[in-house]
Amino acid sequence: MYPGNEELVALSAAAAVISRIRLTTSVLLGPLYTNAALLAKQAASLDRLSGGRFVLGVGLGWRDDDYAASGLPTAGRGRRLEEQLAEMKRVWSGEERGFAGAIGPEPGREGGPELVLGGGTPAGFRRVARLADGWMGGGTPEMFAEASVGVAAAWKEAGRAGAPGKLALAYFALGPDARAHADGYLRHYYGFPGEAAAQIAAGAAVSAEMVASYTAAYAAAGCDELIFVPAASGLEQVGLLAEATG
Repeated sequence: MYPGNEELVALSAAAAVISRIRLTTSVLLGPLYTNAALLAKQAASLDRLSGGRFVLGVGLGWRDDDYAASGLPTAGRGRRLEEQLAEMKRVWSGEERGFAGAIGPEPGREGGPELVLGGGTPAGFRRVARLADGWMGGGTPEMFAEASVGVAAAWKEAGRAGAPGKLALAYFALGPDARAHADGYLRHYYGFPGEAAAQIAAGAAVSAEMVASYTAAYAAAGCDELIFVPAASGLEQVGLLAEATG
């Protein structure tokens, strides 16, 4: 519902002008894309066009109006997501479908794009262990550390080798009007659940010191990759973040 660009379209534009940075949806609401075969084709196309740099982050979301606007119920969305991901994996594997054969194109990464799932519940952790390459969490570094224990336990219980990739999100705004930008954007974007918006806005990194502190805290919590999400739209934010992270 929020007036941002659709993720796959926006990342396709980005893929055309950059050659090294990975492209990640964080996160795309899978159940809203009801044609799993078509979503698999779109994701494979983006992965191939970007040379295998696409990371498909998928989740359920928490805005009921997203589902209402799509004419879809929120009930059963976890089950629908699991069915969708299983179908997409079959498409990416090259499974033949009728006269035309497999649904192309072949992804840039064998087996399909890297798949990361969001979520903070035991059911979500088990879904990561069964179907994904990694997990993406939000909240504070302390909340991330606590949830990542659950992800690791589910991964081990499922008999998966190694460890899941662990990604986190942190909002930031830098420069002279940093706090105003963070409050203006995040209080509006998260206004639907009420009081949570103020808490989320207050947690945005609005100084170079806060950026450095968050980076260290998430690393200590076991985070493999921290994605800083801008709460201000000016392109200068990219340079300011680069300076803050050294």
